[in-house]
Formats: sequence, structure tokens, C-alpha cells
Amino acid sequence: MWILLALLSAGAVALLAWRRRRRRAATAPPYPIVLVHGFLGWGEIELFGRRHRYFRGVGEAMEEVGAPVHVVTLPPAASVEERAAALARAVHGLEAPRVHLVAHSMGGVDARYAIAHLGLAGRVASLVTIGSPHRGTPLAHLGNLAPVAGLRRAIARAGISADASEWLTPERMARFNHDVPDHPAVYYASVVGRAPPVGANPLLRAGRRLMARRAGSSDGIVPVDSQRWGEVIAELDADHWAQIGWSRAFDARPLYREIARRLRARERPHRMRRWNRTAANAPAPPASPPRSTPSPPPSKPSSTTSRAPTA
Repeated sequence: MWILLALLSAGAVALLAWRRRRRRAATAPPYPIVLVHGFLGWGEIELFGRRHRYFRGVGEAMEEVGAPVHVVTLPPAASVEERAAALARAVHGLEAPRVHLVAHSMGGVDARYAIAHLGLAGRVASLVTIGSPHRGTPLAHLGNLAPVAGLRRAIARAGISADASEWLTPERMARFNHDVPDHPAVYYASVVGRAPPVGANPLLRAGRRLMARRAGSSDGIVPVDSQRWGEVIAELDADHWAQIGWSRAFDARPLYREIARRLRARERPHRMRRWNRTAANAPAPPASPPRSTPSPPPSKPSSTTSRAPTA
């Protein structure tokens, strides 16, 4: 009987602990979302007395659904290695066990490098890339043209790194994808955009026509097929700049609200797995000493003498 009671008590304790972990997973603060800008991007700048954010209206939209948002600023035209190092420093400086990265354009490539090679795998729960050139873009070859190459040299003489375009050619990104594997503990997803026939930014029309001849459909800067990485969670009729809120024809805010909801929903089972692993690795409590069973009292000697059975 005492063994059965011990088993029931242990089961009740385990059930209470499981329910407590479930409540903590449901009520724990959400992981912060870190917004990562692309090539020639910025966090926030002031022009003509007004402040402008690269992700226009995006952070506010995510905060509306309860997601804390941080915005990082990377060297705008530097190499992937330099930008990724700046991203890693920014994430390690946050007081949060893990974060979600939401990265636009080249920022998605920077984030992948930081996760694979700069120790961010343990700090990043998920990476969502938006319009990122995972397989490069033909427009990166324009960096080798004489006028652009001259501008890059002038920028370099001013002490500013301008190596980004060299990293984003299709050939360079093929090597990158071989050398930068996804980490199994991180969730990878992507949002794919294409420039609509009507309503795209006029400055992207030339790129859209060039891409149509050389790489098929695009968002004006990045081919559609190059943007796919991990789970594709949305496909949009939005050009490269509309994806981050710079368009009157496309409202990007509902997209980012939905991304924030998705990432929050993924946190609960992830937290449960972490706590379950912690519980499984915790030292077991000392075993209770076995309870001794009292021996029966000695029987009184019989007054009669038993006789052996006869054959």
C-alpha cells in the first residue's frame, strides 16, 4: 500500500510542476523583436527637422499586439561580416534570454551570418527575412561599373566601408549559402514580395524591367526566387521599399502585426521544451529510505504434539 501511495504522490507533484510551467509559458514576457535594416539603411535619421525610420510604422504596428521592439543600426554599405558583427554586438547587449530577428533585404543575410558564425544561435529564437537576396541579385553587378566603382573608391577614401555590393552577386551568394548553414535551433522564415505592374515605386521600374529579362519576377531589386528561405509565410504584391512601409499604395502594417503574432505563438512550445529539458537534467531528490515492515509476533508453542502422517 505504501508503494502505491508514494507513486500517487510523485505523480501529483509532477502534474503540479507541469501546470506551473504551462502557466509560466503562457504569461512570460514575449521575446523582443529586433528590426534589422538593409543595404544603405538606417535605424532612425533626421532630415529637414523631421525624424524618419527605415521601418516606417512597422515598430508601432508590432507593439500594438504586445511585442517589444528594438531597432539596430548597422554600417550602411559595409560587408556582411562587418554588418553581422554590429548586429551580434547589439543583440548581446539586450537584456533578454532570446530575441526574434525581423530583417529586410541585406539585413537577412547579415543575420544568417551572425547566427552561424558569431555566436547568436543561442540568443535567436527565429529569423524572418523580408525581400532578402539569399541567392543574390543581378543588380549587385552594377557595383563593378565604372561610375559606381569610382564612387565606392571615393567612399572608401573617406574611411567608410562600401563592400556590400560585392557580397550580393549571385555567384558570391552561392558560396555564402555553402559556408553559412542554418542552425537547427533557430526557426527560419521568409516573406516574398514582387513589384506590381501598377503602383510600384517609379525609381524601381528600371530594376524591375532589367530583372524580368535576367531573373524573372522581382520586387524591383531582388528576384522573387532569391527571397525564399525557410518557411515562406507570406507572398505580397509589394515592391522592395513598400515592404518596409514606404508606399501609399501598400499598407505594410498588417503584415508586421501578423508576423508578431506568429512569433509570439511559437514561443510557448519553445519555452516548454526548454523548461522540460531543464527539469529532465535537474538532479533527482534523494530517495526516501525503505520503510521496514514489522515482523509478526512470535507464535506461542502448541500444547499438543503433532504426529507425522502415516503412510
